[in-house]
Amino acid sequence: MANILIIDDEKAIRKTLSEILSYEGYKIDEAADGEEGIKKFSSTTYDVVLCDIKMPRIDGLEFLEKAKEINSDVPIIVISGHGNIETAVEAVKKGAFDYISKPPDLNRLLITLRNAMDKQTLVTETKVLKRKVARVQEMVGNSNGIKKIKDTIEKVAPTEARVLITGENGVGKELVARWIHEKSNRNTGPMVEVNCAAIPGELIESELFGHEKGSFTSAIKQRIGKFEQANGGTLFLDEIGDMSLSAQAKVLRALQEGKITRVGADKDINVDVRVIAATNKDLLKEVDDKSFRLDLYHRLGVIIVHVPSLNERREDVPFLVDFYLEKIADEYGQPKKTVDKEAMELLTNYNWTGNIRELRNVVERLIILSGKNITADDVMSYVLPRK
Repeated sequence: MANILIIDDEKAIRKTLSEILSYEGYKIDEAADGEEGIKKFSSTTYDVVLCDIKMPRIDGLEFLEKAKEINSDVPIIVISGHGNIETAVEAVKKGAFDYISKPPDLNRLLITLRNAMDKQTLVTETKVLKRKVARVQEMVGNSNGIKKIKDTIEKVAPTEARVLITGENGVGKELVARWIHEKSNRNTGPMVEVNCAAIPGELIESELFGHEKGSFTSAIKQRIGKFEQANGGTLFLDEIGDMSLSAQAKVLRALQEGKITRVGADKDINVDVRVIAATNKDLLKEVDDKSFRLDLYHRLGVIIVHVPSLNERREDVPFLVDFYLEKIADEYGQPKKTVDKEAMELLTNYNWTGNIRELRNVVERLIILSGKNITADDVMSYVLPRK
């Protein structure tokens, strides 16, 4: 049931509006002037406010200003018998959702209320989604390897040093990069990610540096590259060991000079970007094989962070299982399941070839297929390979 605050110095108007809206199923609160309205607005959560303009002590426009300082998300509908275009425009400029003249047309009032509440719902949902998207997942674990990574992040993040993150697929290299960005002085800027392994060699330069219209057959319009998109923030080059040698040369120049050139252009563009790279390959072996530049390796690897495999930090498995039990249960909107001791021992000693990515999938599988308590039999049936 929506909660509506009606603010009007005319008791008859308050009573009429209250009766109509109560009949429509709304919960109603009243205030005799703007001052009383501010007190109630400060102490109670409302979905919509209906507010008169001409009132003693604090008028409607002043209430509007003060209310927006307290909670800018609550829609405020201004109602006045002294209406004119100037007043309506001023009210909207100060943040009013809509302006209705007295006596209000009932149908228009109800439609405006529904629209206001729809907007409030969208605002709330958008904020929740933004928090979900923006929230960086915590680094779960208490092993020496994880403690060392967290300590390194605390020291390195506030600097401008480039970081090379190494480790097997699925160990969480991207998460380490996100935490470095989150704790850096660039955290208000963008973090742009490029998966070098997922982009064909002939397109990687266009992806990174952009291109001008007509620079090649399919270049039908100008494109801004990832380096420019990340200006003022962080560029995360994942699986950099798969980057072509020609693209490596241009990345090296960008790191050395802070400049890039779009494909098909001759004008340099200055970029202010912190580069974090990651790889599952042994880059020094790639250097020996002539597939990776040694000078780029040294430019990227000012700080090297190695993320151990899950098999190298088995003591973290129970923490990770519990974390994903809660996270996935929350996503599914169901109670968190438990894992008995024998089942946890089996999971701890399992050969995690896919690392954390595999563990998450396994936990989700067990949540779906098991009962309220996940047992050793469940692990034997749904996780361990059958001989």
